Amino acid sequence: MKNAIFVLVVSLFFTNCTTSQENTPYQKEIKQFQYKLNTHYANPKESPLTKEDIKTFKSLAFFNINPKYRVKARLELTPNAPIFKMKTTTSRMPLYKKYGIAHFTLDGKELSLSIYQNQNLMNSLEYENYLFLPFNDTTNGTSSYGGGRFIDLEIPESPTDSIIIDFNKAYNPYCAYNANYSCPIPPSENNLPVEIPAGVKAYGKHH
Repeated sequence: MKNAIFVLVVSLFFTNCTTSQENTPYQKEIKQFQYKLNTHYANPKESPLTKEDIKTFKSLAFFNINPKYRVKARLELTPNAPIFKMKTTTSRMPLYKKYGIAHFTLDGKELSLSIYQNQNLMNSLEYENYLFLPFNDTTNGTSSYGGGRFIDLEIPESPTDSIIIDFNKAYNPYCAYNANYSCPIPPSENNLPVEIPAGVKAYGKHH
């Protein structure tokens, strides 16, 4: 009898721990991000999915939400960086400029990623503060899309030497779902020599 009560208490303890972890404000924030992404992909008017795939679409596959992959990076601005043509999966070559370099530590390793600004979007009131972070990591081609993933960022409202990079909000380029799209290819300087098991998984991968 005592053993049965002990097992019940332990079970309730772990259940409560799991529930509380899943309902933290951060967990809710990422789940809201995932919900919006799924809603976008389920909408035939907006979805990059093929007509065949959208008929059976239920949800994108995501890595488990892990706060470790929300990092505060030191932002090194690069105002004198030249404008360049970023390679894509087609002949299209959109103009970008390196906005800065984000330096951060993950699992004891010093890492860095370049952050870019689309020169055409700078002229749009809606996207004038938009920053683009494409990256590769060692999950490419296995648990994540082989062509890399993207993170959307914004220019900080006030002058700062830091920026938050949340890999739990990493998503796939449209090319992961439909070859008819033209997608930027992450520059080689943004190849991370580590695994980033966060954000959206490769299309077709299950939880």
